[in-house]
Amino acid sequence: MISTSVPMDAAGLNRPLITLAIMLATIMQTLDSTIANVALPHMQGSLSVSLNQIGWVLTSYIVATAIATPLTGWLVDRFGKRNIFLASVAGFTLASMWCGISTSLFEIVIARVFQGVFGAALVPLSQTTLLDINPREKQGSAMALWGMGVMVGPIVGPTLGGWLTDSMGWRWVFFINVPVGILALWGIWKSFPADTPGRSMRFDMAGFVSLSVAIGGLQLLLDRGQQLNWFSSVEIWVEAYLAGFAAIYFIWHTWRTPPEHSFFDYRLILNRNYVTGLLFIFIVGVVLFASRALIPTMLQDLMGYTAEAAGWVTAPSGLGTMLAMLIVGRLVGKVDLRLLLAIGFGITAFSLWEMQGYSLVISQGEVIWPGVWQGLGIGLVFVPLSTATFATLSPQMRANGTAIYSLVRNVGSSLGISLVETLLTRNTQIAHATLAAHIDGRNPGYGNPAVAELYNPHSSMGQMLLNNEITRQASMIGYIDNFWLMMVMTLAIFPLLLIIRTPKREAAARRS
Repeated sequence: MISTSVPMDAAGLNRPLITLAIMLATIMQTLDSTIANVALPHMQGSLSVSLNQIGWVLTSYIVATAIATPLTGWLVDRFGKRNIFLASVAGFTLASMWCGISTSLFEIVIARVFQGVFGAALVPLSQTTLLDINPREKQGSAMALWGMGVMVGPIVGPTLGGWLTDSMGWRWVFFINVPVGILALWGIWKSFPADTPGRSMRFDMAGFVSLSVAIGGLQLLLDRGQQLNWFSSVEIWVEAYLAGFAAIYFIWHTWRTPPEHSFFDYRLILNRNYVTGLLFIFIVGVVLFASRALIPTMLQDLMGYTAEAAGWVTAPSGLGTMLAMLIVGRLVGKVDLRLLLAIGFGITAFSLWEMQGYSLVISQGEVIWPGVWQGLGIGLVFVPLSTATFATLSPQMRANGTAIYSLVRNVGSSLGISLVETLLTRNTQIAHATLAAHIDGRNPGYGNPAVAELYNPHSSMGQMLLNNEITRQASMIGYIDNFWLMMVMTLAIFPLLLIIRTPKREAAARRS
């Protein structure tokens, strides 16, 4: 489906108020992807449910968001940007209030589904709106501002969530959205111009249902796979079959359906910059969110950090991201986008290389600085990547294009988190077996009387302490293996930079 909604006329717009309002909405939505994570143990006790059941508070939101995101283009064409923005912010705010007052697991899961459905359009719509209301020479700065909301929100979410949970209770991780949502709603109502819906798209029910089943099945598989031991579970097999068959049908259906009647316009994938941008943002989703998921658990499980302390140690990476975006927003249009991307990916790879030097006795500074470097690298990547991805896309295709862009980033983050958690478990088991094989009475370490007494393999207490220490060491090896894998993935995409055309080169190619 190609949206035929006419881009907003930038003349006479109150750009500052529009930007502030839509960025408040964006930050509100992205924060909720991680802010509730640290509150789960408190919610579990308050609602009297099991660890497996409380996980649906996260899963329901992720799956609902993923399924509803591709609807953005059709909704904009049918009802207009302003109406969809107002409905999305209002619905998300009310759903957040419902989450906060929920008294049962069923209530909060349903409320989280509504949060995901209403919030799905906020990120892609904010991106396409900033592109529409800013001239080309200012789009780099606009994408820098948008990127801050998208990337910093998930990073500071756990820190803010931990503070709110400890200080005011878990319900405030949802109530915090209410004043933000009201301000965003007021700003959009006052400043956003009325637009005329195109109403040219027919709703492709077969395409929507098949894509929804494929995305929902994949997200459920990725989110619950590690918990259910992957394909040893019947549920995971069912989700895999559903996702696979639905994806095959969706591709077949889309190929046979004229673009103007299809839920997904396959002409988007004929745009070289756009497709390359999707691949890059997928890798960014994998590397950023996977590493951000690893560090807090490493600090808490292996080094005794509290959830709040772990949040404060990891938060400076968000400062690195903001600093980089402020800088790179001024460079876009003046420096070759591919050079900026290469520098950003290079810094990201360097930060992951530094993380390979982690050990069980590292200081807080040794955790903070690689995080800052990673934040700088991701920030340098995100803005030129967004600019390059949409530089050659017509304004009429932006609503669909930004929705798919957000969807691919979210799928990348889900896949990355599932991948590193699975590899962490597997590599920890391998390292545990390898380390345990070197423990016997002839080990030189037993020459120290204190070690021989504490880790005496002939006593039950000594065996327990010995096994705990081997597990800690093996887990650290598992974390290091994951950092190494993400560094390799980051370096592997450098050749793809040659595929990207800068806007000037693309324009020259069209004239020729």
